[in-house]
Amino acid sequence: MKLASLRHGRDGRLVVVSDDLAWYAHSGPEVPTLQAALDDWEHAEPRLRAVAEGVNNGTILRERFHEREAASPLPRAYQWADGSAYVNHVALVRQARGAKMPETFWTDPLMYQGGSDVFLGPRDAIPLKDEAWGCDFEAEVAVVVDDCEAGISAADAKKRIRLVMLVNDVSLRNLIPGELDKGFGFFQSKPSSAFSPVAVTPDALGDAWKDGKLHLPMHVSLNGKFFGAANAGEDMTFDFGQLIAHAAKTRELAAGTIIGSGTVSNRGADGGPGKPINEGGLGYSCIAEQRMIETIQSGKPSTPFLKYGDRVEIEMFDAKKHSIFGRIDQQVAKA
Repeated sequence: MKLASLRHGRDGRLVVVSDDLAWYAHSGPEVPTLQAALDDWEHAEPRLRAVAEGVNNGTILRERFHEREAASPLPRAYQWADGSAYVNHVALVRQARGAKMPETFWTDPLMYQGGSDVFLGPRDAIPLKDEAWGCDFEAEVAVVVDDCEAGISAADAKKRIRLVMLVNDVSLRNLIPGELDKGFGFFQSKPSSAFSPVAVTPDALGDAWKDGKLHLPMHVSLNGKFFGAANAGEDMTFDFGQLIAHAAKTRELAAGTIIGSGTVSNRGADGGPGKPINEGGLGYSCIAEQRMIETIQSGKPSTPFLKYGDRVEIEMFDAKKHSIFGRIDQQVAKA
């Protein structure tokens, strides 16, 4: 089942989208928004699945679905917590600056709490006030969970995953060091993120969804050129069950909480740093990682961060080359 939110007020209007992303039907007055559905998933899910069957078979009134009309599936959420499940990415960051990585990074996930009161739509511009801030994209997978009790196990946490999405976790790289030096985490360096046009139930992902991971390449393009296709299921040190359990260690998580994977990152075939696309590698899911490789290899980065007018596209395809979540397609614009 695939769900989207058309632009309408603060929380959008929930619609059920056909598997091929061509059609949609309204979810009905009982579940006007995605958050309303998540708040009462036990009763909302059967209704939504009935609509999904009708929209896929063409047996109910349906309309053409246009991704440009979609907001993020949750235009705002009670909570957005982003992990760093791909420790390879973290290791490269520290290697590039000559810092030793603590061994605990392999056993205890990193996670920060991002702003969730305003999310960008999948086709919205990325507003940037100053290019000197070092704007970057980060292609990630995210899940939306049902209520989770404090102290939930990783195994039980996997069962609370209701939806899967893609995300562009926008980062202002040149603001990060100053914030981290204060010892209190990200804030200004993490502006609004954007999510894919459609959120998908795990069962709709078939064999690609396994062990709390999504085993498909994350396709990323920058200004129309292929930038990366790292596999989201490979080199993921912590699965989503572990990430959710980490977030819920000392607190309950409310239905509608979004948990991110962190930047998708793969090692190279030889076990070392990954290679860019033009060198036969899988490329990268953010500019920072390419800059890290350049720094490790030549002593300094050469790839610039995003400038005004730059365009980022993030998408994932099934085995038949059909888009699963729709496309995040954003340009950087002067704020």
